[in-house]
Amino acid sequence: MQHSKNQFQRRDVLQWAAGASLAAALPAWAQATWPTKPVNMIVPFPAGGGTDAFARPLAAVFAKLTSKQIIIDNKGGAGGTVGAGVAARSTPDGYNYFMGAVHHTIAPSMYPKLDYDLERDLVPLILVAAVPQVLVVNPKKVVANNLKEFLDFVKKNPGKLNYGSAGSGTSHHLAGELFKLQTQTFITHIPYRGAGPALQDLIAGNVDMMFDGLGSSSAHIKGGRIKALMVSGAKRNPAIPDVPCSAELGLPDYTVSTWYGIWAPKGTPAEAQGRMVDEVRKACQTDEAKAIWATQGAEFPNLAGAQFDAFIKTELRKWSQVVKASGAKLD
Repeated sequence: MQHSKNQFQRRDVLQWAAGASLAAALPAWAQATWPTKPVNMIVPFPAGGGTDAFARPLAAVFAKLTSKQIIIDNKGGAGGTVGAGVAARSTPDGYNYFMGAVHHTIAPSMYPKLDYDLERDLVPLILVAAVPQVLVVNPKKVVANNLKEFLDFVKKNPGKLNYGSAGSGTSHHLAGELFKLQTQTFITHIPYRGAGPALQDLIAGNVDMMFDGLGSSSAHIKGGRIKALMVSGAKRNPAIPDVPCSAELGLPDYTVSTWYGIWAPKGTPAEAQGRMVDEVRKACQTDEAKAIWATQGAEFPNLAGAQFDAFIKTELRKWSQVVKASGAKLD
């Protein structure tokens, strides 16, 4: 009996050891093989906007590094919240991701009812780009050569000029409201379904001005289709070195950055999350991505996991205060 009992004990130990070895090997196997198919990335704005300006180059570099595509799925509407809701409900299988932006830390303060919760339904993975906002005008509609001339005109003609945004509750909208607060001016807000359509209407002269992320505006500024009067922040941006920053123009507290990050739907396997962060980080640190980021006046913050999560919480508090102070409403 004792001999038989020992046999069972040894067999149980061997089975447990084999199971433990297999369990330990599973994450390594998952890490070694992911991705085995194309990765889907929801971009919650129409094609051509600031998010696309980083998502598409990132997808191209990712494909070179992994031999697998990132398929960009543009789902615009309601200041980026439509796409965010779709992303939150997507299958958490390691192949569905979401590239959101600063707008998604503003939305909870602007929208009374969202069909998702940014902190509950989505897992922050990595912050991939940060770019300052820039005040741009259509040179045929706004003849001001600098911010002083612009402010002189606006103060004498309250409400005559309008500014386009990517939608109510986006950073473009709140950047305009913050500017109006700090300069004591009134400019009419015109919301669009994304930065791309707003920017195209600015170029066409259908709106007068815009507070846009430098990433989507830089090429049009350099091409002379729109004129930049000010870049947000304490220093000039290397992408447009001739454009003065808000601090040197007497607006030291006007600091608005448009940033872009990647989330996964809650429940996504940790191994896939880790690999996604690793591959995106590698992609953003390639010479190809660095050159594209620099052209658009952006930097790669490289905040991932808990650091990105803490950053998001700070942004949620900040924009809640701006919304309350400005009285910004959904149009």
